[in-house]
Amino acid sequence: MYAFIYYCKLSYNKLTMKKKSIKYVKYPIVLICLALCISGIRWLISSEPWILDQVANEERLGMTFTDLFLIDGNLTLSAYLTQIYRFLGLYVLGIGFLLLSFTSDKFFEIYNFRHRFIIVLGILLVSNLALAYFWIPSSHFIYVMWGALALHGISLYNHLKN
Repeated sequence: MYAFIYYCKLSYNKLTMKKKSIKYVKYPIVLICLALCISGIRWLISSEPWILDQVANEERLGMTFTDLFLIDGNLTLSAYLTQIYRFLGLYVLGIGFLLLSFTSDKFFEIYNFRHRFIIVLGILLVSNLALAYFWIPSSHFIYVMWGALALHGISLYNHLKN
């Protein structure tokens, strides 16, 4: 009888410890997903979404947006940029919600799922950071990406520790 009680207590402790350690993998990823959702919403609701990264965009263009819009033939360019950035915002918001929908404890208890999720998220974050440094190196979004990579590193470390 004592052996059974000891086994049940040991099993409960292992289960509790496993759920606790999964939270150290899960919570940083949830923060990344929320940052994606917030960024997407910012691009969706901004009246001039290209201005959110004005300095980097103007540096890439080699001129100010005011000068760009004054060029003949560019009368509808601001509407076009708004449309493109809204699409980007919708895409980023959708990716954030999609990733967030897979962060339940049930999914993260499955080792193979958690492993693949972390790998794919890491590839996404690193490739976005590389593209940002290549195309818009003065963007303040690079700091957000480094923060997301730090959170990803915390999740990866805790995943590998288990």
